[in-house]
Amino acid sequence: MTLTFCSDRSPAEWIVRSELPWQQLVSFGPAGFDAYARLRLLPDPVRRGQSENDVEAEDWRTDQLRTLFDVLGGQTTTPGSCYFCVWEGFGAAESTMDEDAVYLDAESAASRPDARPGLAPALSSPQAPRVVLPHRAYWLFHGPLAQAGHWDAAQRWPGHHRLGDAEAAFVWPADHAWCVAHDVDPHWAGIGGSMPSVNRLIADPRLDVVPTDPTQEQPLYR
Repeated sequence: MTLTFCSDRSPAEWIVRSELPWQQLVSFGPAGFDAYARLRLLPDPVRRGQSENDVEAEDWRTDQLRTLFDVLGGQTTTPGSCYFCVWEGFGAAESTMDEDAVYLDAESAASRPDARPGLAPALSSPQAPRVVLPHRAYWLFHGPLAQAGHWDAAQRWPGHHRLGDAEAAFVWPADHAWCVAHDVDPHWAGIGGSMPSVNRLIADPRLDVVPTDPTQEQPLYR
């Protein structure tokens, strides 16, 4: 079973209609879970204003998202029916537009009336509807959790972008047992789930997962 591109965006309504503060939503997903945690893909900064370039991360951290999904697959009744929001700013356009237009920084956006900083211009055709939040827009895919990352091979994917192995910004199973949020800026992914599920992640020696309060300010690199 492979992934399928979703033109029906209703499965993502619980995210779109969330009334959480934007930063909390894109960092941890919707409210309502018993426990929250952070999967650290880099160690937390040790001083204010520290840059990610100053960090030497262990090699094992690079596979943590895949390990996370392997563990979470056992914490849902629907591992074969999961949803993935992939930020439209990832990937290379397969159109005649400039590749530079796919991912804009603030300076580039200032000269483009159709774009905002951090958000790609609307390259998608009407056949590729997006899940839209303030400052972000995503393509929605559905399929087995084990197929995460196989976006370009998804059925009904219009192919306007080559997404490669871009990481999903939101991942959740159909039974809403948990949600993983991984925005483009933080050095960690936020996780919401049941207390037993989150405790299992924290105890797994392959993962660097720490409990957290999503309503509080989180560690960030500059």
